[in-house]
Amino acid sequence: MTDVPHDDRWIDELMAERLARMRYTKRKSETTLARWTAKATIAATLGYATDPQSLQTVIVRNAYDGAPFVEVAGSHRNLEIAMTDRADHAVCMVLAGHGRIGCDLELVEQRSAAFVRDYFTSSEQRAVAADDQPDLMANLIWSAKESALKVLRTGLRRDTRTVEVEVGDPTDGPWHPLTITGDEGRVFPGWWFVAGEFVLTCATERPTAPPRSLVDPHGLTDAVPAHAWMDGMR
Repeated sequence: MTDVPHDDRWIDELMAERLARMRYTKRKSETTLARWTAKATIAATLGYATDPQSLQTVIVRNAYDGAPFVEVAGSHRNLEIAMTDRADHAVCMVLAGHGRIGCDLELVEQRSAAFVRDYFTSSEQRAVAADDQPDLMANLIWSAKESALKVLRTGLRRDTRTVEVEVGDPTDGPWHPLTITGDEGRVFPGWWFVAGEFVLTCATERPTAPPRSLVDPHGLTDAVPAHAWMDGMR
């Protein structure tokens, strides 16, 4: 949130109209952060400048099912994007040529036994109970479910127990594999990593290499959860 410009020159007309309709500060703050992150990520991916005038030409629209898609200077771009935000931090992932993508950012926080029981499959419940970091495992599984449901274009309209997460063996790198399987038999490969108090996951329709950051170090390296909207910020 602290990276978002305070002036509105980067905001396109479509986004301005959407923000004007929002009644609640929290929702407006989250949307502003997510859209700025997406615009900056898309511009950097395409090799465009990230000055306000250039970012105005990067438009993130939503399809009928809510999934985001990209237009630049009035032209549709063949990029799949996924957006997520949590506690004043946002991530946008961009994928070209590999089908749909979903991502989700969560805080590693305590999840109640009732939450795990109501939203997780029996296998996932056992994985949480057996793990020596149950809060991390619970939030990792939840995040992976959210990522897969974005790929499916249903979001939380679909029962979260109809997709089951299996966490793979850790790797030497920052990203570790996971797999999400839907009850219709579809399998979505994915990746996850932990940064401070956050866990980030992604899922795709077919196998991909681990995500790579456009900046080094990545923006979650020293991320501290915050809630700027409570202090009257955007």
